[in-house]
Amino acid sequence: MKFTRPVLLAGVASALPHFDSPQQRLLNGLELPDKWLQSKATPGKGKPYTPEHRDPYDSAIDPIGDDLDPLPWRNGKGASVLGPWNWERSRENPDLVRPPSTDHGNVANMRWSFADSHIRIEEGGWTRQTTMRELSTSTELASVNMRLDSGAIRELHWHKEAEWAYVLAGEVRITALDYEGGSFVDDLKEGDLWFFPSGVPHSLQGLGENGTEFLLVFESPGEIGGGKFSEESTFVLTDWLAHTPKSAIAKNFHLDPQVFEHLPAKEKYIFQGSQPGAIDKEKPTGKYVKKSKDNFTYRLLDQPPKVVSGGEVRIADSTNFPLSKTVASAHVTIKPGAIREMHWHPNADEWSFFIKGRARVTIFAAQGEARTFNYVAGDIGIVPRNHGHYVENIGDEDIEMLEVFRADAFRDFSLEQWLLSTPERMVLDTMFADDRENGDVFWNQIKDNQKDEVTQP
Repeated sequence: MKFTRPVLLAGVASALPHFDSPQQRLLNGLELPDKWLQSKATPGKGKPYTPEHRDPYDSAIDPIGDDLDPLPWRNGKGASVLGPWNWERSRENPDLVRPPSTDHGNVANMRWSFADSHIRIEEGGWTRQTTMRELSTSTELASVNMRLDSGAIRELHWHKEAEWAYVLAGEVRITALDYEGGSFVDDLKEGDLWFFPSGVPHSLQGLGENGTEFLLVFESPGEIGGGKFSEESTFVLTDWLAHTPKSAIAKNFHLDPQVFEHLPAKEKYIFQGSQPGAIDKEKPTGKYVKKSKDNFTYRLLDQPPKVVSGGEVRIADSTNFPLSKTVASAHVTIKPGAIREMHWHPNADEWSFFIKGRARVTIFAAQGEARTFNYVAGDIGIVPRNHGHYVENIGDEDIEMLEVFRADAFRDFSLEQWLLSTPERMVLDTMFADDRENGDVFWNQIKDNQKDEVTQP
């Protein structure tokens, strides 16, 4: 075999092998393809994750797109891996394996993947949750990912928490009763939202050929620690009836107790129901039934987006979705190479969900502390309120993500907007006191810019 970089290969070969890796090929006596000798599109000098690589700017690297195996080498420091190593997880989290040199301190974990959450499997569907038990920094909001097959029903129930939802795929029918006793029924599709205030009774059913999958986010109005929610603590109709004397049930409905002899013995939770008809044929028609004056739904992806240089932004909060008084949200698209600009949120923690794409996020926690995380589809991210951060697309496809807040309105402060709204002298004295020439370059670049939430360099 001929090695063009003997030092590089010695460092790599000392790590544990995995399928189709440089180590395994060497052990099998095979030559290395060019993809492991030179990266396709990675910054700096030398191949990333090797002793030779140098990058003083801590540029992002996409090991999934570039087919690289991250190792803890940074600008000549570090060493190879000799012990057990999860290569697939390291590819998803390259900035944990080799953090930027700017990371410092003990910032808590801000990432969780729904792939690591326990799934409860039921007839016609499943559910999994991420709460403070899984992600301790998710203190304000908790979440559930649920799937209902065609016709499957998430039975009639209510929560002490408010429920915000985003339809990830398929179609779903929702029903609800408002605080004034008004009936609500609506059919939703991908990209639609619903919001049920605390205590509002409701039900969900999968529609169409494949049913639906959606994301639920829960918050506890007026309480600290909304992330402690558990899907198991739901108030479920069949569970209530199973734990109430039939004599009381009969008296409540003015019927003989024998009518209720065959009620379910325990909660049904998710179960296969009959196929629903059109809303007009199924909506309640009782003498005293009235239509709700509230609108529990909002068509977020039908909203014309704000188009910015690096993507698109849509916002839903109490200003355009009046019923959603305690949860605000944004749907953000970030093009490859673009960045959700450096910013912070003054009124709530950011709870993010990544629908697709690969991202890098550095969170600045003050006191010289910062930590960088990576996110892929199905991941949840937390950024505590007032913590500076950005979201960088390091992959080759658009990032599609949701930003959700326990707040009545979406608010953020843009770093660039703050600086260009501050006197030039003060900004340059602060940032460029020892380099006025580049200070002038910087100021001329930003002074006439408008807010660009997702910016494309």
